[in-house]
Parts: sequence; structure tokens; C-alpha cells
Amino acid sequence: MKDVYRSLDNLIKECPQRSLQNGDRYVIMSDLHMGDGGSRDDLAHNRALIVKALHYYYAQGYTLILNGDIEDVQKFKYAQILTAWRDLFKIFNDFAQDNRFIKIVGNHDIALLHDTDYPYPLHHGYSFVKGNDRLFVFHGHQASKLFSEYDYISEFVVKFMAKPFHIKNGNVAHHSKRRFAVEKRIYRYAQDRKVIAIIGHTHRPLFESLSKYDSLRWSIEDLIREYALASGERREQIRITLTVYKAELERLEKQKLKEKISRSLYQASPLLVPCLFNSGCATGKKGLTCLEVSAERISLEYWTPRGQAKSYIHEEALRQENYEDFQKYTLKEDDLGHVFLRISLLGSES
Repeated sequence: MKDVYRSLDNLIKECPQRSLQNGDRYVIMSDLHMGDGGSRDDLAHNRALIVKALHYYYAQGYTLILNGDIEDVQKFKYAQILTAWRDLFKIFNDFAQDNRFIKIVGNHDIALLHDTDYPYPLHHGYSFVKGNDRLFVFHGHQASKLFSEYDYISEFVVKFMAKPFHIKNGNVAHHSKRRFAVEKRIYRYAQDRKVIAIIGHTHRPLFESLSKYDSLRWSIEDLIREYALASGERREQIRITLTVYKAELERLEKQKLKEKISRSLYQASPLLVPCLFNSGCATGKKGLTCLEVSAERISLEYWTPRGQAKSYIHEEALRQENYEDFQKYTLKEDDLGHVFLRISLLGSES
């Protein structure tokens, strides 16, 4: 852990920093894994969805933060990606021309740092400061011993094994124990340094250090407590919601995901410190996730083609926006000041 702390301390000192001002609005996306547009392109099936989502955020005045693994230059040549995704690069250009574009590298696109013709400034991380509080955005591979110490091995595996054998990135991200170890290291770092860490890399959405499995489990416990005090129509609503949540947890277990998903990042302590967030990815089978951040609030958003959201999403979502051919769900949301207060009170003592 000392090497990880040293690496992240250096990163947070060296990366650009800006003040988080009232009225600022950011959308953070990661892990697009843009390819050649073919069958091995992890983003191809979500092409229409991400284009429409980005048009939405551009029109709403958001600044776009792309937090690593955007162009998958470990599996494809940049020229192939550029040709296949001209519509997406056009939107990137629109954000950039308005000075509303921040691009951070991940382990799959870090080689772009050596491309002298690449059109956008590239960063290893980015900090946002609000008073004495700090929000630290970086891809997350920096906490992996494999990538930080033996990055050439990772590049070799992807180029000469994953690419020829048509191995997709999503499978590696969701099932690797090393990815969970990365989350745990970053959680401990953010807890000790009392900062909000926003990452990508693992493809697993996290909000206030909770995974989907943990979040559903906590929601069930809260609903059971409410059920005991409720009556009439409200009790019936709770019963229906519990049935939906229970079915989703059982689905995760049947897919043998429980071991990877349910292990808490904070298992060494009875207290949850809400210091770790993950924007997830844009390569989900039925949609994409992202984080929206302002000086006042932070939220986890889910975009999906209209009519494809699972039933538990309808129950879990705080808000739903319906458009002609897609839907946007606010899954989690909190007051940013309240999050920082909890980190300050619950984080490790200096």
C-alpha cells in the first residue's frame, strides 16, 4: 500500500486543479473502449445511445470529462477508431471548442500520450477543489500493481492474446479479483486522505463506496424496517418493491457474481466512508452509466434504450426522464457538501 499511496500522492500533486464553482456542471464517463466499429468493438452496440446522451449533455451546458479507456488503442489502431467513430469525435470536438472538455488517460489509451498529432490535451488525473474539500478524478489503473509496475505485460496480453482470441474487456473488468483489489486500495487511500475519489477502470458503478449488490441489500433492509411501521396501500407498495429487489439479488447470485460484487470495500471497519465513486462504463449490454457533478450535488445516472430497463431499475430510480427512443434514470443522488462532511467525520484520523 505504501507504493500506491506514494503514487497517488504524486498524481494528486501533479495533475491540473480547478475550483468547483456554483453553476458548474460536469458529466463524467469512462471506459468507452471505442474500437473499429466491428464485432470486437465493445461500444458498437451502444452507438446510438452514447451519441444521444452526449448531445443531451452538450445542449444542457455540461462539461464533459472522459476518465480513461476511451479509445482502445491497445486492441485497435487509432486510425481505425477515428474512421469508425467520426460521429462521436464530432461531439468531442464540439465540447472542446466550447472549452468544456477534459480528457484523462487510462491503461487502454495511455499510448496516446506519445501521439504528437492527437488533437486534445491529455491528463493522468484532475482535481476539483471546493473550499478545503477535494474531488480527485483519475482512471484507477494507477492503484494496480500490475499496471503501475509491469504495464508492458498488460499491453502484451491485450495485443497478442485478447485481440486475436476476441476477448472483450468487459469480462476482464467484471470478474478479475485484481480489479476488486484496485477498488479497495483506492477506497483506503481516499478514506485516509479524506478526499472523494472518482474512478473508472473496473466497469463497476459505485456510489458512496457501494456497489449495486450492496446498495440493493441495504435498500431491502430499510424497506423491511419501513414495512413494520407501514399500513394499507404503502405496505403493499413496499411488498411489491421487496419482491422486485429480491429477484434481482437472486439473479446476481445465479450468475455467480455474488462473490465479486458483495464483498464490501469497508469490511475491515463497521463504518462506511462515502469516499469512492465509479462512473461504470458505456459498454453495458442494455445501457451506460455516468456521474453528474455540480458544486451542490453528485448523482449516478443510467441511460438505456426505451423499454429495455429491468424492473428493479424502475423501483430503484429516484427520477426518470423519458425521450422518444431512450430513457434516463437517476439511480443515486446526494448533496456534495453532506458527502464531504461524512468523509471528514468518518475518515481516518490524521
